[in-house]
Amino acid sequence: MKLETVLKKIVLKPSSRIRKLCKWASLILICTPLTIFAQSYPLKPIRMIVPYAAGGSTDLTARLIAKSLSISLGQPVIVDNKAGAGGTIGQDVVAKAAPDGYTILFSAAGPLVVSPNTYSKLSYDPIKAFDPVALIATQPLLLVVNPETKIYSVSDLIREAKEKRGKLNYGSFGNGSAAHLAAESFKFSTKIDMVHVPYKGSSPALTSLVGGDIDLMFDVFSTAASFVKADKLRAIAITSKERSPQFPDVPTMEQAGVMGMDAGTWFGVLVPAGTNKSIIDVLNKTLNNILLEKEVKDALLSQGAIIRGGTPEQFNDFFLSEYKKAARLVKVAGISEN
Repeated sequence: MKLETVLKKIVLKPSSRIRKLCKWASLILICTPLTIFAQSYPLKPIRMIVPYAAGGSTDLTARLIAKSLSISLGQPVIVDNKAGAGGTIGQDVVAKAAPDGYTILFSAAGPLVVSPNTYSKLSYDPIKAFDPVALIATQPLLLVVNPETKIYSVSDLIREAKEKRGKLNYGSFGNGSAAHLAAESFKFSTKIDMVHVPYKGSSPALTSLVGGDIDLMFDVFSTAASFVKADKLRAIAITSKERSPQFPDVPTMEQAGVMGMDAGTWFGVLVPAGTNKSIIDVLNKTLNNILLEKEVKDALLSQGAIIRGGTPEQFNDFFLSEYKKAARLVKVAGISEN
């Protein structure tokens, strides 16, 4: 055998192997960052933005979830309240944050689907700015009145509203809030007229209702329930499809004769648009597991909430449907912000 042939065999075989090794190495290098990223996330504390002030229904639910999320992920999840402008201030913070999984949004129906339809100008696109992670829960509203009144039922309320012709006042926890839309939907369904008195949160509105400054209010179950149990307010209807185990004597709106009224609020977790899917998957899986924890389930159920969960895709479909529904209600009610 010629020396040249021997040399070719020695050189070419290793070269071929090296080429194959390089090919596999390049594939490993391409795939490894995503795999390692998903397995290592999170490496530092996570900031959870809540676009409401502390103490409200959204904030309390967010803190419940954040506590379990911290334990499950092994990193602190810090709730940061950024209230104002119908929740759009807090959501703007998240929309402009780096899509790295370390700034997440815990928001509700009002800021996510109502406010974008009432504010003429926003610094972010309400549809494109966020990637949905998981729907946490839906929550019905209680229709409550002052117990000193002679209103014991929805029919009593409708009759009084028609007799007083636009003199009844109803409160809400903000212009364009779920409570505001529920009352406007009620007005539309029953063909009555009432005057809206917006407040900066549930607490001041409920205080005014207890004091007799306003006549009625739709409020989230979690904050209104304690007033009803203390006999400071009277619940005459609930917006859920079924009666609440906590208030079995309170009829649903349909049972009270108001058909087709779909009102309530909901809570969900979202991240800035463009966040890596592996991060979204980690958060989604963790949140779904958290919703199975007894402490979390019991707390949510005690607030009258219906536990949801599910995939990011399911939340996205729900979000878009709710957005369109809110847009129709806002248009009918003529709700707008300056």
